Amino acid sequence: MVTLSDGESHKHISSFKFTKTVALVAAITAGVVIIAVIYCAIAFTPLRVTIPGYPDSHSRKDAITNAIKIDSLESLITRWELYSENLSRVVAGEEIVSLDSLVKEGRAKYLKNKSLEELGKQDSILRETVREEEEFSLNGSQRDLPIEGRHFFTPLLGVITQGFDRVNHPAVDIAAPESSVVKAVLEGTVVFSGWSEESGYTIQIQHPGDLISSYRHNMKLLKDVGDRVSAGTPVSLVGNTGSLTTGDHLHFELWHDGKAVNPTDYISF
Repeated sequence: MVTLSDGESHKHISSFKFTKTVALVAAITAGVVIIAVIYCAIAFTPLRVTIPGYPDSHSRKDAITNAIKIDSLESLITRWELYSENLSRVVAGEEIVSLDSLVKEGRAKYLKNKSLEELGKQDSILRETVREEEEFSLNGSQRDLPIEGRHFFTPLLGVITQGFDRVNHPAVDIAAPESSVVKAVLEGTVVFSGWSEESGYTIQIQHPGDLISSYRHNMKLLKDVGDRVSAGTPVSLVGNTGSLTTGDHLHFELWHDGKAVNPTDYISF
């Protein structure tokens, strides 16, 4: 029992009987109060960022930035898929696919619950943004991945017998045994597959980013005009066809934005 009394007169003021039940209730109450105080301090104050694994403001900012980049990349991939599909259809003489038809078919899942009016408004905003980017672009081209940022597949492993010269030989010659498999360096669409007097059996592929790869003097072509190919897809077999050749080899050219570039700067043969 706890008794309160006056220190001078020793007069009894009050008393309190302390039992095990009261002690248990007091301990539980004190524990709940302490836990509540700690929770509030962590949940509603900057102390929460001290918890390991809890995202701080920088982490949340990075997450938002990454989400925006992912969305942009998805949009870019969709655009290039549409471009490749339309290029294939044009070569085959078929009707092209429009962006509006893709939206109507629901291939863009995040748009399927939006009204046509809202879609039209967003499409207008997108078109205006693209127009402004093209207007103020230094080179007037679309914003694509630079050639340095692309991962090229090696078309053929062999010995380079003649290097690149922008004027006299805008290509590299790779010597390899006859019938060696030649592979596409990037994904794209075959825009030429046929014979020429000088180059023999030749195949050319249009890739995203204003890139064109050319494979000449083949013994056999494995793809036709309009075929879609992925990086590493076999497209031809090494040969010695055409008048401008003296042995089995691949004459490989890489063109970017209408200019020949040195393939060895980006590809290991």
